[in-house]
Amino acid sequence: MAPRTVGRICYNIAWRACRIFLIAYLVLFLVMMYLENSLIYFPMKFPGGNWTPQGITVEDAWFTAVDGTKIHGWYVPHEQSKAVILFCHGNGGNVTHRADVIRELRNRVGAAVLIFDYRGYGKSEGKPNESGVLADARAARSWLAQKTGVGESQIVLMGESLGGAVAVDLATDGARALILENTFSSIPDVASHHYPWAPVRLLMRTRFNSAVNIRSYHGPLYQSHGDRDSIVPLELARRLFDAANEPKQFLVLEWANHNDPHSPHYYDKLREFLVGLP
Repeated sequence: MAPRTVGRICYNIAWRACRIFLIAYLVLFLVMMYLENSLIYFPMKFPGGNWTPQGITVEDAWFTAVDGTKIHGWYVPHEQSKAVILFCHGNGGNVTHRADVIRELRNRVGAAVLIFDYRGYGKSEGKPNESGVLADARAARSWLAQKTGVGESQIVLMGESLGGAVAVDLATDGARALILENTFSSIPDVASHHYPWAPVRLLMRTRFNSAVNIRSYHGPLYQSHGDRDSIVPLELARRLFDAANEPKQFLVLEWANHNDPHSPHYYDKLREFLVGLP
């Protein structure tokens, strides 16, 4: 067989393989774009979870987001609270999976707490998306302010993981303090870490651009992050922290992964932070 013929055959094989790869890549990326919300939100609907938590008294809270979506939460009162906290949870499960957290915030930290489920989680109606989740959080803050008689700008905003981005967005309207746990600079930054082969920064609809939003917040910040976080790299937490205004504190949790429970010492430090607030 002539060398020119062999070269043409090899070229055709290589081109076909390249086309197959490019088509497969495009199809995979289009599927990821279509399923974007499913790759970000992992809600557990009622009745999943333990809805009768032990060692703490919770009150059902119901309120309505601006678009009419009915949202559910748990309110934990405290007669002599040192702070009123709105807790924004992460992207998985529902409020029942944070029973230990709100128990510690109430009993060890000494705070009154409202934790709520985003739309599509727990007993809340609807399906989650960025604008809807942020609307849910604003409705939750409004309900908590009316319940406690504390002004919205005097509520302590606390968020874990994706909930940290929600809390940062709320904080642009003002807050007594902002507490962030294992959160990130933006959703595209996290996606780019996990899918470095995809142009997610350019094409993702969901942004949660906390590194930009936090520049509009000028109150106290207490941020913590595990140095073994396999979901949100410590680097992305530091990027968010660097963008924040003073006063601010950053606590590195040694040997802690993303979903590891906090120690009693962590909540003691949190209590010190809240006691020191103006």
